[in-house]
Amino acid sequence: MLSLRRVAFLISAGTALLLGQTAPPAIPSNVIFEPNLTYAEGPEFGVDVVRPRDNETHPAVLCIHGGGFRAGDRQSYLPLCIRLAQRGYVAATVSYRLAPKYQFPAPVHDVKAAVRWLRANAEKFHLDPTRIGVTGGSAGGTLALFLGLTPGVQEFEGDGPNLDQSSRVSAVVDYYGATDFTKSYGKSVDAAEVLPQFLGGDLEHARPAHIRASPINWVSPSSAPVLAVHGTNDRYVEYAQSLWLMDRLKLVGIPAELATMEGADHGFRGDVASRAEQLLFAYFDKYLAEPKTERTILAANRAAGEVMGLSWPSGKVLWRVGNEHGNDVQGLPGGHVLYTVDPHFQVVEMDEKHHPVWEYGSAEGLQRPVSAQRLPNGNTLIADAFQGKVVEVNRGRRIVWQYANPDLAEMRMRQARRTPTGTTLIAIESTGKIIEVDAAGKIIWTYDAVGGAKRLPYLAQRLPNGNTLIGLADPGEVVEVDKSGKIVRSIGGTAELKLSWVSGIEMLPGGGLLLADSTGKRLIEVDANGKLVRELATGNWDIASVSLAR
Repeated sequence: MLSLRRVAFLISAGTALLLGQTAPPAIPSNVIFEPNLTYAEGPEFGVDVVRPRDNETHPAVLCIHGGGFRAGDRQSYLPLCIRLAQRGYVAATVSYRLAPKYQFPAPVHDVKAAVRWLRANAEKFHLDPTRIGVTGGSAGGTLALFLGLTPGVQEFEGDGPNLDQSSRVSAVVDYYGATDFTKSYGKSVDAAEVLPQFLGGDLEHARPAHIRASPINWVSPSSAPVLAVHGTNDRYVEYAQSLWLMDRLKLVGIPAELATMEGADHGFRGDVASRAEQLLFAYFDKYLAEPKTERTILAANRAAGEVMGLSWPSGKVLWRVGNEHGNDVQGLPGGHVLYTVDPHFQVVEMDEKHHPVWEYGSAEGLQRPVSAQRLPNGNTLIADAFQGKVVEVNRGRRIVWQYANPDLAEMRMRQARRTPTGTTLIAIESTGKIIEVDAAGKIIWTYDAVGGAKRLPYLAQRLPNGNTLIGLADPGEVVEVDKSGKIVRSIGGTAELKLSWVSGIEMLPGGGLLLADSTGKRLIEVDANGKLVRELATGNWDIASVSLAR
């Protein structure tokens, strides 16, 4: 179920066969049904609206019926509109002008006018004008594609009302819509009959119209995301038509998904129709969901030699500051950032304007800082992997505590982190161990990673419940272990979420985690149950550490 304060409006174009119902449906008490409205002047421009019975703002979906551009009934989509409204959408099903009296691009003008009408009446229908989707089947699918693929193309707007409004949509679900009319003949049982009526002639006599009316020729980087649902045994619109569209959309970087219904013909029925509808719901839930608040995160990009401020979850780069391939970063209050610099052997704090305000480095004897943590008392905990020691230094750069161990030297360790109780967790990557040392420098707890040294533990963090989170490799995994060393939770290694090498862990409000999968080239957010929420492919970046900006 889509649970949103604001619900997007979905526009659906389909056929009675897709819905499997033609009798007027009963209207449930939890929705409002407003039939026989018009989005333009004239009997051809009818629209029925179904919306949740509340005063919240919802996303919207426009539904466009099919029928070979020459027939069809918008009311065949009322059952779907009702189900959409019950899921938290404002749903509308529209009529449009039909061939042969009205030929291309008249129906495109009409459905664009319908979207503009929805936006113009957003307050009346309690819909969010920034979150409108469209769906349709067969001819309706083709018209839905035109809405998604031609934002801002003036020749398809027509001269209908509300031209001050945009006809752009945010997502398209296309059921077996034709995408290239120049390839329909001989591959469809009725193309030779239908297309001349819609396009003013057959391919031989009206080729320019066939080209202009083919959605595939209007794909651009401005197109909306598309889900195509198509049966492999479709006798009316060849399955390959959707394959061609997917290739073209992906070529220009538009999110495109093809749901293949093996053995299905045109006009889904029974279990196939049910599966297709669930795909539709999931797609609109994804692309018309209320925008989540972006938060700023920090990342140490070892490959590029920079600390970056990123907007999450979009991944937009907000700023970059060089760190000479340093490994660690931590957000501090007031927009300050603490990070390590390599090979200049420094730990630097910069302010919100990216000016250095504190440094600790080679002048103080530091040789290879691999991690740095600002402590609640204002001191800084620094791990020097070359010397094999962890030091706590105050603002005056004086060492107030240190722990040295030859087992940590010569780049054997990774991060060190202070726990809330004042002990220090140290990841010894070379031996596959985590050790915990107290203020006196005594090792009071050891965890040996299952699998030994190949697990390459990169970091460990103490949780409020006393357990410890550890990032591992080979296979990539985040484990939560108790004091006895027993694994009580594992994140990764499932079909849903496979990791390579977890080098960064940041705890999020609500119990979720932000993970840096260094060699997997991803940033990943999981919820409090370890389930994948979202991920961002990082390409050539090598993220060694992540943190929330404070």
